[in-house]
Amino acid sequence: MSVTHTGVTGPAALEPCGQPEHPDCGIRDVLDRVGDKWSVLVIVELAGGPRRFREIERAVQGISQRMLTLTVRRLERDGLVRRTVYPTVPAQVDYRLTEVGASLTHLVKALADWSLAHREIIAGARDAYDAEHPGHDIH
Repeated sequence: MSVTHTGVTGPAALEPCGQPEHPDCGIRDVLDRVGDKWSVLVIVELAGGPRRFREIERAVQGISQRMLTLTVRRLERDGLVRRTVYPTVPAQVDYRLTEVGASLTHLVKALADWSLAHREIIAGARDAYDAEHPGHDIH
């Protein structure tokens, strides 16, 4: 596989594995996707309506072009984002949430609101932990 390859890999099936010791394996793959920080930030950005790639890239600070490409492809594969190519020269492409993707926005917004409301408490807890455990490697 080349360095520039951006294919999406992983199992397509989301069926539970049937193992008694893995009761969550039927939902783990979905939660991994919608809980990924880049996916959440892209969903938040697309909640405002269709966006072009560069608009998303500018809005989601810190994401690389490659990671954004992988993120929108994965979200498209999961049926949360629709990619539309317009027949213009040069071609224009936009991304928008599907109905299923849009149904996530209230949950993502609630998580974002909670994060903002509690960020100072969490920062204080981290500072206290770091003071009690100098030299730890938890980040």
